[in-house]
Amino acid sequence: MWRYLKRLLIGKPLKTTDEGGQSLTKFKALALLSSDALSSVAYGTEQITAVLVVLSAAATWYAIPAAGIVLVLLFAITMSYRQIIHAYPSGGGAYMVATRNWGTSIGLVAGGSLLVDYMLTVAVSVTSGTEAITSAIPMLREHSVAISIIIVLFIMTLNLRGMRESASFLTTPVYLFIILLIIMICWGLFNIVTGKLNYEAAAPVGSFVPGMSLVLFLKAFSAGSSSLTGVEAISNAVPNFRKPKRKNAANTLAIMAIVLAAFFAGVTFLSYYLGIIPNSKETVLSQIGMAVFGHGVFYYLLQLSTAMILAVAANTGFSAFPILAYNLAKDKFMPHMYMDKGDRLAYSNGIISLAVGAIVLILIFKGQTSLLIPLYAVGVFVPFTLSQSGMIIHWIRERGRNWIVNLLFNFLGAFISLALVVFLFWLHFGNVWPYLIIMPVLIYLFYKIHDHYITVATQLRLRQEANLHEYNGSTVVVLVSSVTHVTTGAINYARSIGDYVIAMHVSFDTNPKKEHETANEFKESFPDVRFVDLHSSYRSVASPVLRFCDVIAKNSAKKNYTTTVLVPQFVPRKPWQNILHNQTSLRLRAVLNSRENIIVATYSYHLKK
Repeated sequence: MWRYLKRLLIGKPLKTTDEGGQSLTKFKALALLSSDALSSVAYGTEQITAVLVVLSAAATWYAIPAAGIVLVLLFAITMSYRQIIHAYPSGGGAYMVATRNWGTSIGLVAGGSLLVDYMLTVAVSVTSGTEAITSAIPMLREHSVAISIIIVLFIMTLNLRGMRESASFLTTPVYLFIILLIIMICWGLFNIVTGKLNYEAAAPVGSFVPGMSLVLFLKAFSAGSSSLTGVEAISNAVPNFRKPKRKNAANTLAIMAIVLAAFFAGVTFLSYYLGIIPNSKETVLSQIGMAVFGHGVFYYLLQLSTAMILAVAANTGFSAFPILAYNLAKDKFMPHMYMDKGDRLAYSNGIISLAVGAIVLILIFKGQTSLLIPLYAVGVFVPFTLSQSGMIIHWIRERGRNWIVNLLFNFLGAFISLALVVFLFWLHFGNVWPYLIIMPVLIYLFYKIHDHYITVATQLRLRQEANLHEYNGSTVVVLVSSVTHVTTGAINYARSIGDYVIAMHVSFDTNPKKEHETANEFKESFPDVRFVDLHSSYRSVASPVLRFCDVIAKNSAKKNYTTTVLVPQFVPRKPWQNILHNQTSLRLRAVLNSRENIIVATYSYHLKK
């Protein structure tokens, strides 16, 4: 049943040779990898004005210069990541740059930050999308957490189906949002020029606002910097592009940055001009749409497209997280299972892990986006700072064409990103302090995993001076519950591989007569095999088996014999029938595998009916 359900949800397996067909064109890559960055238009301006309006409505004009600095940072980051795409085309983005130029520990800080950030990306995007849905349909507000979890599971399933299918699905919501934002901004500006929209700003640009301080401005700027999250995703996913991979990835990043800059600037200006004030019942983008379109079809299309892109923006995390996890696993800092591709050529373990992490975050923060965004921004700007400062080292070491100009771009981006990290910890410490706990724990886990793999490799590696141990014979212990065809087959097999065969049975107090009959029946069927009957007063099979096998293994070692414990089992014709039988053999194998000097084998008897 599970197999059929899996095929229904995920689809038929793809051959390894089909991988080329999963590569992305620029058109699909923009939809798949830019949804997070573009969707931040829906809440970036709102985060700025929400901070400023605490002082007064008049202070909202400061959103204009704050947005201007965000755009400068966007330009520097875009230029930096275009360089990263060309210099490190294997993917991994900030992790690869920081590792190569700063060293392993700093690289792990960047990689760990991004892993957490992608989980936050999914959580923030989905909860923002849910808020857009509940803004249009208030009656659903009390079910927001459940709606968010359902959206996460849907996007997870979509990504498990493969990159090409998820990109095809995302094309509609992403480009619908782009088209409607273009229409809204252009129509809004046209109405302003023609006088159809009145100037409603609380205060003109440049006016003095009592109580305004540098700290408040920096707080607003740092809050608005959340609009830049997702910019790095394309540099992480370069291997997914069609050839020429570097050129296509760099061009897609440039297109995304231009669209994001135009939308962010347009929404910020319209918000200021129309005097929009954030409130808990309606988003800033919704209020702008109402002012520009009225309560008509285009307004509802805008709300629908906003909800859709915010929901599917989580897909950026699903595209970038598995590749980053792959690179960390390849370097032995994460479990190797993250290097395995699933039936549809997607890194399924990374996709599922990301979905689980995002759902946990949604439950912890109860679906409230505003609580997640500061921590979300820290997870982005720490890798931004490390990658761009790492590129400064790269250019100083490598030089090359226009290296001074490139270095200046990286310096500007690194300086502003570092300043933002400082501001976020200074001004939002109450929200971002978990980062100071999460990162040391992650770094510790990375190194423990790495040490384990190095230790295992050292022990498994063949050395010429190593002497191969030769044995004189073999002792086989066959576990017997009753005398059946399974027992007969297991005993015959044990005779074929062992020099000395012992049958071992565990009896209980519940039915002494039956236990006695089992012993007699076995001795009649196999008079030449030693039969040992162990009594258990506590109805436990594993403990007496383990104690007995330890004694046999110790005695066998004195004669230089191996000790093999053969666990017989029957296999039902249909897999679902396994649930109708106890799993004693599984428990016994799990216990016996803990012993270094015991070899565990299974004899399977397959039922025909």
